[in-house]
Amino acid sequence: MKYKSELVKSMSYLGKKKDTIFLGQSVSYSGNAIYNTLVGVPAKKKVELPVFEDVQMGMSIGMALNGHVVITCFPRFDFLICAMNQLVNHLDKIRQMSRGEMRPKVIIRTSIGSKNPLDGGPQHTQDYTKEIKQMLNEVKVIFLNKSENIFTSFKKAYDDKNCYSYLFIEHGDFYNDK
Repeated sequence: MKYKSELVKSMSYLGKKKDTIFLGQSVSYSGNAIYNTLVGVPAKKKVELPVFEDVQMGMSIGMALNGHVVITCFPRFDFLICAMNQLVNHLDKIRQMSRGEMRPKVIIRTSIGSKNPLDGGPQHTQDYTKEIKQMLNEVKVIFLNKSENIFTSFKKAYDDKNCYSYLFIEHGDFYNDK
């Protein structure tokens, strides 16, 4: 059971669901490691976006409010920082603000950038897991450090009847090592 293989299996599973859609940078065109985990997702379910992370998160919330289960991909944890307004002030608070009437389900994927074989530097390899867990109350934060937990974690997020959103943190160094 390899890390990357489990991600591919999970995304293929989600790609078969009628209500899912995938958004982000390099979801349709090669450019980062997450792209290679989406090979089993039909092209018609992928929406390639430019580098505008805050808008991407806002689009994800809006689409989820309209019935989609959105899998939104941010290639690096460092890039997700640009979407923190939407994540922390909107997605994480929308249940409370709407008294439970709005319950968008967004599955967020991000990755701590790989340092091997090439170190991407401090703007591409930071781990903000601890800090983000302290900032979020409603969005469930899952660090994917074990291959054997990947598929069941994504399945649980999709099947969550309470419609919680999830932030999955992957580790780029695990894609080829585990």
